[in-house]
Amino acid sequence: MEHIELFFKSIFVDNMVFATFLGMCSYLAVSKKVSTAVGLGAAVIFVMAITVPLNWLLDTYILKDGALAWLGPEYAQYDLSFLSFIMFIATIATMVQLVEIIVEKFSPALYNSLGIFLPLIAVNCAILGGSLFMQSREIPSLGLAFNYGISSGIGWFLAILAIAAIREKIRYSNVPGPLRGLGITFIITGLMAIGFMSFGGMLTGGDEEKAETKTVQVETTKEANDLANNQKEIKE
Repeated sequence: MEHIELFFKSIFVDNMVFATFLGMCSYLAVSKKVSTAVGLGAAVIFVMAITVPLNWLLDTYILKDGALAWLGPEYAQYDLSFLSFIMFIATIATMVQLVEIIVEKFSPALYNSLGIFLPLIAVNCAILGGSLFMQSREIPSLGLAFNYGISSGIGWFLAILAIAAIREKIRYSNVPGPLRGLGITFIITGLMAIGFMSFGGMLTGGDEEKAETKTVQVETTKEANDLANNQKEIKE
C-alpha cells in the first residue's frame, strides 16, 4: 500500500513540473513536438529511476551523519552530508552520459532533435530535485527510493507530453498576437497545475477523515472510562 500511495502521489500530487515547477527549461524548450517530448521524457524516467536509488545508497551508507558506522565504531562520528550536492550531481552526470551514448547509438534522429537538451539533463533541476526530495523526506528503503525515482520521472514525462500535445494543436487556434509562443504556454501550464492540485485533496480528505475517526474513538473511550469510574465511586 505504501508503494502504491507513493507512486500516485509522486505523479499527480507532487508532480515535479506542476507542484514544484522544476525542470521548466527543458519542459518549455523541447515541448514543441510530441515525438521529441516522448524521447526526452523517457530519458528523464531512465535517469531518475537509476540516480535516485543510487543516491539513496550514497546518502544512507556514506553521506549521512553516522552512516560510516559500518566501517567501524571509530568512523561513526563522521558526517559527510556537506558532500551531498557534489556526489548527487556526479552520479546524475554519469547516468546522463550513458543515456546520451545509448540514444546516439540507437536513435540518431532523436539524438539530433533533442540537441543540446539531452546532455543538459545533467543540470535539469528536476533530476537533482528528485534526489534531494528523497533525502529530505527520509525515504526509508531502497525499494521506495526506486519507486519514487520512477514515479517522479513518469510525472515529468506526463507533464511534457501533455503540453507538447496541446502546443501542437494550438498552432491552428486563433491565439491573440501578444500571447503567442511562450505566453500562452505559461497560461496553459498554470491551468494544468491548478488541475493537478485537485488531486491533493484526495489524500488530504482521507487523512482528515482518519484523524476525525481516531479523535471520536479516543473521546468515546475516555467517556466510557469516566462513566465506569463514577459507577465505581457510587458503589463504594
